[in-house]
Amino acid sequence: MRLTVHLFALARERAGSPTVTVNLTSTPTVADLRHALATSCPNLAPLIPSLLVAVNSQYARDEDPIPPNAELAVFPPVSGG
Repeated sequence: MRLTVHLFALARERAGSPTVTVNLTSTPTVADLRHALATSCPNLAPLIPSLLVAVNSQYARDEDPIPPNAELAVFPPVSGG
């Protein structure tokens, strides 16, 4: 399954692009997505453990499945006050 991942903030800066396309297995999870991002874009690898992942506008955990044609977004945690 070929999916486009939208990147935000520092993730976008590190990748040098607002999107990255990854190839995943036919039944991928968010953990599979993290691995694919680290492999396809090594500059993102240091951020992978702390990145928030949204699948179809909902925060997702590593074990959550990614359905076909899902809208994916990845961004670092936000802090401030």
